[in-house]
Amino acid sequence: MNSSKDRLWTAAFILDTVVNLLIYLIYYLLMVIITVVAKDNLQASLAEAGLASGIFILGTLVARLLAGRFVEEYGCKKMLYAGLGIYLITTVFYFYMPNLWVLYVVRLLNGIGYGVASTATSTIVAAIVPASRRGEGINYYGLSTSLAAAVGPFLGMLLINLTGFYFIISLCVFLIVLCLLGTMGIQFNERALHNDAAEERHGMRISDYLEPLVAPIAIVGLFMGFCYSSVLSFMAAYAREINLVEAGTFFFVVYAVVITVTRPLLGIVFDRKGENFVLYPCYIALAIGLWLISTAQSSAALLWAGVFVGLGYGTFMSNGQAVCVKLVPLNRVGVATSTYFITLDLGLGVGPYMLGFVRPSLGFSGVYDVTAVVALGCFVLYYLLYGRHVGKPSQDMVQGETGNAVAHDAADVALCGKEQAQH
Repeated sequence: MNSSKDRLWTAAFILDTVVNLLIYLIYYLLMVIITVVAKDNLQASLAEAGLASGIFILGTLVARLLAGRFVEEYGCKKMLYAGLGIYLITTVFYFYMPNLWVLYVVRLLNGIGYGVASTATSTIVAAIVPASRRGEGINYYGLSTSLAAAVGPFLGMLLINLTGFYFIISLCVFLIVLCLLGTMGIQFNERALHNDAAEERHGMRISDYLEPLVAPIAIVGLFMGFCYSSVLSFMAAYAREINLVEAGTFFFVVYAVVITVTRPLLGIVFDRKGENFVLYPCYIALAIGLWLISTAQSSAALLWAGVFVGLGYGTFMSNGQAVCVKLVPLNRVGVATSTYFITLDLGLGVGPYMLGFVRPSLGFSGVYDVTAVVALGCFVLYYLLYGRHVGKPSQDMVQGETGNAVAHDAADVALCGKEQAQH
């Protein structure tokens, strides 16, 4: 029944997923140790060390904003090479850190390299995965990010205690070289842009860098990122405060295991039942997980929170991307993907800063109560902006679906014509 056209586990898909895993592994590994290194090696204050960590996100946002358009113009693979090249060079510069200002510049440029490379891998997977298995494929691909989110921080904390910063940087350089070698093996047809898309590039409009069609799901992603930022930024300190340090350490392991088990199944559900069937429950799950964190008095409660946060934010992250790919024609997948991840990153970056204002008065527990309420608000926001239109002949939705279908058909015809000409 399934033809070779519907094959998912191709060499290109596997290599792109592995490259993405390593890109994110390096990001999480360095993110968790950079504040410690800034304080210990450069005598930075807590605020200065926090800036060294956060300025990376600024570089990522700038890169994602520009990378979507450049992916269209120059191609996914060239942009992946460019991003990995910047990632490699700036990672090498970690060996030279005489002061905080040099560290800030290196972190900013490192974030740009990461942003370009990760946007390119996400765009490549959208081009590789068959349309009939889009939800399933992107969820499998999303496992690479989830595993990196669990293994990276664990590996970083382990290595910084057993070895040292320069050994870690050497390991990261080696991993990026592996990414470059893996990229050489990613072979796929980069579909040419349509003439109208090429003409659009001559302007300087917002739509050249941000995709309006995915704005509804991207806005929801902003607030989901905001909610999850409380977990990334405050879990270690909160676990220490409530004397559950060991459980807090394994929280992200539970999170990753849950995603690893559920994502393949949820991808199939997405393809067969539609996005609403998958996304509505994830907002409830995230709210429950955040509430369990706020009330946790035992290790079991905190680990159960990891289960629900995984079912919530972990489910949204990959399936939200699948929605974006579904809504746009192929020539706009790069911009759509970067738009989506810009909002997620913005939520993750702004969240700790804003929640930091309420923590002194509400405490960590109050912070998680606030984010639980925001997660419930995402349920309503999703319904108003997107969910209620699914399956209805809304003009915007029809435009997106029709554009996607036409793009697929046109691309297939073009490829067939090209193959015939070659023969």
